[in-house]
Amino acid sequence: MLTFFSAGTGGAPPPAFLLTGTNLKCSYSRRLTIRAGEFPDFLPIQIENIKDPYARKLASRIERIPVNLSKGCIMSSCVKPKEQTEANPVVLLHGFDSSCLEWRYTLPMLEDAGLETWAVDILGWGFSDLGRLPSCDVASKRDHLYQLWSTHIKKPMVLVGPSLGSAVAIDFSVKYPEAVDRLVLIDASVYAEGTGNLATLPKAVAYAGVYLLKSLPLRLYATSLAFNGLPFSTCIDWTNIGRLHCSLPWWEDALVNFMISGGYNVISQIEHVKQKTLIIWGEDDQIIDNKLAVRLHCELPNAILRQIPKCGHIPHVEKPDAVSRLIADFVRPDQSQRANPDSVSTISVPS
Repeated sequence: MLTFFSAGTGGAPPPAFLLTGTNLKCSYSRRLTIRAGEFPDFLPIQIENIKDPYARKLASRIERIPVNLSKGCIMSSCVKPKEQTEANPVVLLHGFDSSCLEWRYTLPMLEDAGLETWAVDILGWGFSDLGRLPSCDVASKRDHLYQLWSTHIKKPMVLVGPSLGSAVAIDFSVKYPEAVDRLVLIDASVYAEGTGNLATLPKAVAYAGVYLLKSLPLRLYATSLAFNGLPFSTCIDWTNIGRLHCSLPWWEDALVNFMISGGYNVISQIEHVKQKTLIIWGEDDQIIDNKLAVRLHCELPNAILRQIPKCGHIPHVEKPDAVSRLIADFVRPDQSQRANPDSVSTISVPS
């Protein structure tokens, strides 16, 4: 269970790190307000306690956009690009039980590189309005992403999925190949056979387990596994970022719904991925063995593997400069000096 959970821990860069520079079937008449002049009012009040300035800045950009599903309209949370371009957009997913705040360091860097960049909350996680709770199983998550893409994005995308988000990306790219131009998979959790025995739990037990997942001690432990050598105060702040969405009233119901539905099992789909794929992996991942990176590289028909040294389970948080550079080079191959695509290489990241 921890393997799934830990992917959703939030994070921040090391202290030395510096950032450089339609017609719809539903309507939304409620006007967006900003709490304390900074945050959208649908975010949990706990956002005020977050210290990380990059998390606070990205949180101020989160908005809800209408997405029509078969059983009604969902106001779905995301970060929209500052400007749209003619090129294919980069669409960032997140890991298990997390939110778009995972991308608070890498997203600005991708924008600085001139890429149209979206950060999208997967149905059932993040900050969407699920007051009328839809099913949050795999099929519903896939349909939600497709409807969001077809309504608001409308161009073939470079779909980026970290950890369990990689399973979401593989499933989506096989089902809707016309929507995905390329894939980026980061420390991919794609060899788990769904939620396993968790799918057979009685609902009361499942809710008890989900309540435990919300707890600060467990989330703190997961954060310590995902990142190495963090000061305790930093670890606390990162943990609070990663669990912020858990304060929404429908979070427990949505997560239990996903768990008992069986979750993602995309092992048989890997060989059917047709898109060119970039695999990024932290060499020091304590959650998912990087031997699985080599296996995935061998099984994907058209893949490149890049491993980042001295990096744990969430490279886009721990090494955002390296990840943004790799993604930009992958999206714009004419501007990169990439090695042979069939090779496995390691990049050096300056401290």
